Amino acid sequence: MEPRFNLFENEISARFSKRFFNASQVISQSPLPTGTQELVSLRVSQINGCGWCIDAHAKEAAAAGESTTRINLVAAWRESTVFTEAEQAAFAFAEEGTRLADAHHGVSDETWAQVREHYDDDRIAALVALVALVNAANRLAVTVHQRGGSYEPGMFAGLTS
Repeated sequence: MEPRFNLFENEISARFSKRFFNASQVISQSPLPTGTQELVSLRVSQINGCGWCIDAHAKEAAAAGESTTRINLVAAWRESTVFTEAEQAAFAFAEEGTRLADAHHGVSDETWAQVREHYDDDRIAALVALVALVNAANRLAVTVHQRGGSYEPGMFAGLTS
């Protein structure tokens, strides 16, 4: 599968990407732990089959200090012993928020209650925005066949508008 379009070379998509990245800065500067942000982003990207984003979030999680074990077990978090109850609640929320068409109910009341138990309003706001933003990023990258493998941690750090 060859890339269909380079989102980084077109003027319109480059301008959009800068604003998209700026929106992500609100989340990265939130009190939601960086490791949680990256692991949740990885899980959403796994569900959506986005190679570019899986590559990026696995590498960013490692750069943030996450262990190889935890990164490798994200896809099987329910069958793992390495995640906290708070992280498990975030994964459940991310999965239900990503699989809207599959779940029909969106995020269940049970999952929402688990998230409320572990996160304050600012962390929940960041989590809601994160799931929405990563789903959007996945759709951009999958649509143009942006392939994983070339991402380097921090490569967009200087991207601002």
